[in-house]
Amino acid sequence: MNHTENARLDQIFAALADPTRRRVLSMLLEDDMAVSDVAEPFEMSLAAVSKHLGILAAAGLIRQERHGRINWCKLEPTGMRAATVWMQGFGQFDPVDLDDFERFLEAEMTEWDRERGEDD
Repeated sequence: MNHTENARLDQIFAALADPTRRRVLSMLLEDDMAVSDVAEPFEMSLAAVSKHLGILAAAGLIRQERHGRINWCKLEPTGMRAATVWMQGFGQFDPVDLDDFERFLEAEMTEWDRERGEDD
C-alpha cells in the first residue's frame, strides 16, 4: 500500500471515529439533505456542523453541491470502498453489506438519541 492509499484510509477512519459524523452519515442514508437540515438535530452551531461535513467530504464519504442558495449533502457511493477492501485483506471481515451498515448506523442514531434523552 502506498503513501496516498494510507493517507486516504487515515482520513476515512478518522472521519468515522466521531459519533456526530456517523450520525450525519446515517441521516444521509435516508436522503440527500440541505446543510441546514443536517444541522437541525445537533446542539451545535452551523459552523461546527459545517466543519464535520468538510471532514466527511475530505474523506470522500459525502459530496456537497450548491443548488442556488442551498448547499446539499449526499453520500458518496464509493466513499468506503478503500476501507472495505483494506479490511477484507485481513480475511477476518466479511464484505461490507450496505444493508447491514445501514442497520448499524440506525442503531447508532437510536443510541445517540437515547443518550440525549430523545425518543423517536
